[in-house]
Amino acid sequence: MADDQTDTSGAALPPWLAGLGRTASIPASASTSADLPPELSRYAGPTPANARGSAVLMLFGTGDAGPDLLLLRRSGVLRDHPGQVCFPGGSTIPEDGGPVRTALRETYEETGLDTSAVRIAGVLPPLYLAHSGFSVVPVLGWWGAGGRIAGDGKEIVSVHRVPLAELADPGARLLIRLPDGPLAPGFLSGGLFVWGFTGALVAWVLRLGGWERPWDTGRIEDLAAARRRFADGGPPR
Repeated sequence: MADDQTDTSGAALPPWLAGLGRTASIPASASTSADLPPELSRYAGPTPANARGSAVLMLFGTGDAGPDLLLLRRSGVLRDHPGQVCFPGGSTIPEDGGPVRTALRETYEETGLDTSAVRIAGVLPPLYLAHSGFSVVPVLGWWGAGGRIAGDGKEIVSVHRVPLAELADPGARLLIRLPDGPLAPGFLSGGLFVWGFTGALVAWVLRLGGWERPWDTGRIEDLAAARRRFADGGPPR
C-alpha cells in the first residue's frame, strides 16, 4: 500500500467501514465551507503556505459493545491543549513521506500500538485549524479487536476505546459555544469530554455512518463553563 492511498485489498475491513471510507472522500480541491460537510466547514481553506503539516488517525475497532473509536487524553501539564481529548496524531516530518505514515508513526509513539495491524480505510484532504496554524489530514483506519496499548506517560496519560453507540447516545451530546461565537459539537462519553476538532470529526462520522440519533440541540454550554464542569468527563448527563 502506497502512502496516502486506501488499503486496496480491503480484506480486513468490515463492509460498513469500507463503505464509510468511500463515502467520506471529500474532493481534494475542497476549499470553501460550501465544499465541506457542515461539521467541518469551520476548517475550510485556503490553507496558508506556512501552515504546519500534521495528521490524525481515526482508528475504528470492534468490541463487546460493537464498533468503537480510539481516543486519547493529553497530559494536563502540556503547554498546548492540556488535558484535552484527541485522536492519535501529530506533526509531519520529512521522513514520513505523507500523512498516512505520519498518523501511524505518531500513534505508535503515543500508545505503542502495533501499526502493522492497522488497515487504512480512507484519507481526507487537509483541514486547516486557524487557531493553531496546523493543516491536519484525518486518516481512517481499522484494527479489529485491537490489542493492549497505553499512553506514553508523557504527552498521553490515558487511552480509551469508546463505542460509537455511546457517542451517539442523545444524552451524551451537546453544543459548545466557542469564544468567537460559533457552536460546535461536544460529547460526554466514557468519562471523556470531547470537543473542538475532535468533536467535529466524531459528529461527522456519526452522521455519515448512520449512527446519529435525534438529540437535544438546545443543550448549549459556553466553552469555559463546560471545561470547568466536564474536565474529568462528568457529570455524565
